[in-house]
Amino acid sequence: MSDEASYLSISLRKRILQDDPEAFERQQLTMRHIRWIVHEIIFETDTRWGKQFDVALLWAILGSLAVVMAVSVSELETRMGAWLITAEWVFTVIFTLEYLARIWSSPNPRGYIFSFFGIVDLLSIIPTYLGLFIKGPQFLLVIRTIRLLRVFRVLKLARYVRGAEVLVNAITAAKEKVLVFLSAVITLVFIMGTVMYVVEGGQNGFNSIPKSVYWAVITLTTVGYGDIVPVTALGQFIASAIMILGYGIIAIPTGLVGVEIAKAERAGPGVACPRCGEDEHLPQPRYCHRCGESLL
Repeated sequence: MSDEASYLSISLRKRILQDDPEAFERQQLTMRHIRWIVHEIIFETDTRWGKQFDVALLWAILGSLAVVMAVSVSELETRMGAWLITAEWVFTVIFTLEYLARIWSSPNPRGYIFSFFGIVDLLSIIPTYLGLFIKGPQFLLVIRTIRLLRVFRVLKLARYVRGAEVLVNAITAAKEKVLVFLSAVITLVFIMGTVMYVVEGGQNGFNSIPKSVYWAVITLTTVGYGDIVPVTALGQFIASAIMILGYGIIAIPTGLVGVEIAKAERAGPGVACPRCGEDEHLPQPRYCHRCGESLL
């Protein structure tokens, strides 16, 4: 097989060989095989083509975000309006083709369309096309608002950020502990807010329990807007205690998630080697132990 075959993963090459060995050797793949290849390039990152596709798409996303920010600057829009519109359409066409390719190559198109990233992909291209149908000065504000939906493209970045999976797994593993912690904090906030309502009273700005709870939240988080402040000596003492307590409380969820991240990193990322397909590696691998290919 030609050098192009080396860009495909071992599993996909085996799958094509088992399905139609003669077509694979003649380099005359069927449409079904092409869909498998496109799926691997678009959805997977274990091959060279997949990595190159992700890098190119990342640059396109960053470029589209730069256009979105440039359009919001009136001076740039006045001087470079035509160029910005052209660039916006170029990026829209690119993301539209990507969206259609994902639907076409996905084993479960409906599942992709209604998945989180499928909806994000759709929302990132809809506003530009809506601008073609909404005309007239009275709709300019509506168009401007609709075009703001293009910032959803930034969410597409999460799919390609290396280490995002480790972070998500760590947060998921620590969610029960974090929920217990948040429940304790909410209980403490309500208690302290009620106490301050009783101690300070309405004459000092604590004229309701909800407002006192609001004060307890901004004090415990050390934000401290200063719109409501305790006046009595007892109230100031309680406020000081809450402020000191806030510093310790802020560090707890960070420690919980940090421990889970360390566990996830020690477990190893389980990345498949782009050359030989080996996915059983030592923790935190830099190179494949079988063929020496870089895994970074």
